[in-house]
Amino acid sequence: MKTYQLSKVTPAAYERLLKRPAVSNGSSNVTVNRILTDIKKSGLKEAMKYARRFGEINDNEIKVTQKEISESGKNLSPQLKKAIKTAYRNIYAFHLKQKPCGYAVATMPGVLCKRDFRPIESVGLYIPGGSAVLFSSLLMLAIPAKIAGCKRIAVFSPAKENVISDELLYTAGVCGIKEFYKIGGVQAIGLMAYGDKNIPKVDKIFGPGNKYVTLAKSIVSIDPEGCAIDMPAGPSEVLVIADKFADPAFVAADMLSQAEHGSDSQAVLITIGNKTGGKVIKELETQAEKLDRKKEIKNSLKSSLILQAENIEEALKFSNRYAPEHLILNLRDADKYLKDVSNAGSVFTGEYSPESAGDYASGANHSLPTYGYARSYSGVTVEQFMKSITFQKLTYKGLKTISECVITMAEAEKLQAHAAAVKVRLKK
Repeated sequence: MKTYQLSKVTPAAYERLLKRPAVSNGSSNVTVNRILTDIKKSGLKEAMKYARRFGEINDNEIKVTQKEISESGKNLSPQLKKAIKTAYRNIYAFHLKQKPCGYAVATMPGVLCKRDFRPIESVGLYIPGGSAVLFSSLLMLAIPAKIAGCKRIAVFSPAKENVISDELLYTAGVCGIKEFYKIGGVQAIGLMAYGDKNIPKVDKIFGPGNKYVTLAKSIVSIDPEGCAIDMPAGPSEVLVIADKFADPAFVAADMLSQAEHGSDSQAVLITIGNKTGGKVIKELETQAEKLDRKKEIKNSLKSSLILQAENIEEALKFSNRYAPEHLILNLRDADKYLKDVSNAGSVFTGEYSPESAGDYASGANHSLPTYGYARSYSGVTVEQFMKSITFQKLTYKGLKTISECVITMAEAEKLQAHAAAVKVRLKK
């Protein structure tokens, strides 16, 4: 890992430090576009062809049966089943408070404007299933969808030789999922976005994925025949700000928990002063040797950084420019700096708040904006599974009161029919 002193880097170097590792190239674009185009034309048949080519499935049935879901708990330990249910309760409790309420305002006598919320009717949830099957992601997506009241919740996840892990199936049962397909990657995104006579398209796609899935989501989101997505995103990331009081073992553990997600994940450490960084590097080396995912960690740390800041204000300035998915404030009196955080997906405050708590069971959502999108996007919430509709009702008195305003503005814009729609009513 390279170390830089923030106060001494040039403006150009500072900008380079803010950039994430590249996640796609021209060949990726061509491949993803070709797969999506084929699925758009031929639906499930073409999706199955690609799924077989990539070793996902070996038969013609990709829909998970309710029997598979109901029997999945037989092979799981009581401790894991209890943990999943505990996480479910915490996530549900936190997200239930997010359900928005409508309101009405009488802007003038006889002019009533209302705003109300409706669930998105059909949503697709993508659950990654590569080297690590993230069944926790199903909790993070299905629970807010349920609270929002979505009528159709369809889950898509990669299978290994036509098999979905018992952990993921059991979680689906806990969440009450009735529609689950054993297919992942770009082909799953294509099926969700364009549909098929057997699998209707969804209105919005949620869930993280690798660079190909991320690219596919971006493409279908700008295709008029595609569908909406939760957010643009890239590989997972964490930024840790640590002062001299931070335990180097804690800091290293947080960075490694991010690095093990994959080779394209990034962990950034900002130390206050120059003494903490060396201790953290030693801890990284010691702790990494005990972990299984050494290859992913090694590759991730190649693009990770240690930055030295002269004070917390300088560290937070960089963090707000970087806009991390996860921000860990391992600081003494960390609470007093929360007001200074303007861009972050989720913030973990104090030495006993590891990112892994939020990844699994604290209650907040772990599906968050990455790649700097936290400057303009929020993490997944109940509101994202809903949309708002505005309503207006005018009485004759209300229309008469507002008529001069509307007619004057319409005529100023040279839209005579707009003005006439008011005038014709007043004449009656």
